[in-house]
Amino acid sequence: MTSWGDFRRAEPAFADLSERILRRGIALVIATLRADGSPRVSGIEVVLDDAGGGTELSFGSMPGARKGADLRRDPRFALHAAPADQSGGDLGDGDLKVSGRAVLQGPLSGPVTGDAFRVDLTEVVWTGLNDERNRLVVRWWTPGGGMHEVSRE
Repeated sequence: MTSWGDFRRAEPAFADLSERILRRGIALVIATLRADGSPRVSGIEVVLDDAGGGTELSFGSMPGARKGADLRRDPRFALHAAPADQSGGDLGDGDLKVSGRAVLQGPLSGPVTGDAFRVDLTEVVWTGLNDERNRLVVRWWTPGGGMHEVSRE
């Protein structure tokens, strides 16, 4: 089990950037697997929670939602946070993808009902521009492989 806190301890600067992108909340989409194996995409909101001493990335699913049913059957998912501004070709802080397994935590707490999931991370990928904004950069982290980066014009 790899928590967001594990990622944060391993790569604090990359985690800061990733959290900034997730918190801007623009166009967050999760991909799950239907019973027949085909993909399903759904809009989603995420929570980064520091309660209990370790940072967790979590999200919920409303009662009867297909994404919750998908995740209870097959916990694999991919989450995508699109660039902030796609209209003028400016990638802003860039684009983030988080992959892993959704671990069912039980019912959501609070006034909203549904299922609560926490994330068991398998990969975090950022795509953006270098500081000079003349090269595309892809950075990725995995629990077993650490941090990697490639760039191209």
